[in-house]
Amino acid sequence: MSGTLFVVATPIGNLEDVTFRALRVLREVALIAAEDTRRTNRLLQHYSISTPTTSLHEHNEHAKVPLLLGRLQKGESIAIVSDAGTPLIADPGARLVAAAHQASVRVEPVPGPSAVMAALSTSGFELNQFVFLGFPPPKGKSRVDWFARLRSESRTLVIYEAPHRIRDTLSDLLNNLGDRPTLLARELTKLHETLVVRPISELLGSDAVERGEFTIVVSPPTALGDMPAEASDADICVEFGLLTNNESCSRREAIQALAARFGLSPKEVYRRIEAVKKAGE
Repeated sequence: MSGTLFVVATPIGNLEDVTFRALRVLREVALIAAEDTRRTNRLLQHYSISTPTTSLHEHNEHAKVPLLLGRLQKGESIAIVSDAGTPLIADPGARLVAAAHQASVRVEPVPGPSAVMAALSTSGFELNQFVFLGFPPPKGKSRVDWFARLRSESRTLVIYEAPHRIRDTLSDLLNNLGDRPTLLARELTKLHETLVVRPISELLGSDAVERGEFTIVVSPPTALGDMPAEASDADICVEFGLLTNNESCSRREAIQALAARFGLSPKEVYRRIEAVKKAGE
């Protein structure tokens, strides 16, 4: 009889967030397949768990899956864990889970912490529907196309980002989606956790610490019925001033953001701003 593959959620920061069931499973399985054994061993040591670990990450998953599957088929149970949170959510492990299903090996979830769910639950945004997008492409045409596709997305968005790209990503979101209310969560459940809900332009203008792991939750577009029928030239000029104040956005970024927000072309936004300036001369 085959063993069971347990997909075990572990804390994303605060070690107290682990469930009793997760601890029991981690103690009882024959092996723990971990994305980073060093990080997992800190959790195991904290709870005096001596189960052996083996690495399972994106660089060795292809080679490790047959070995782990063989042990499962011989009757051993294995737990798969990621560095933090729920495995397979923007983390490796899908090959092993898929192989287990294909071999009729039981796969059992042990739910628990998730940065996606933690951020969504504290956003205050509409959550009947949302889409998790993981990490944006780092650069090039694939990144441009990735953000452009978000313009037609009507659901709440959840995005992961690294600290050295957080400002670029906020800027790209502003340019493509307009100045939507957005939750910026850093170091969730950890000592220096911060959660701020502001328009994207204000997040860009803040002195946010560019360290740690970021989760971004972008609110859905305002319902059409709630939007002004047409923004006046004065409204657009005021918004332009707010976006470019203190150099939080470049002129180009602000024009693109306003174009997306009011359904105008960047050229038309620029024309209206210049018209207000000339009228005030």
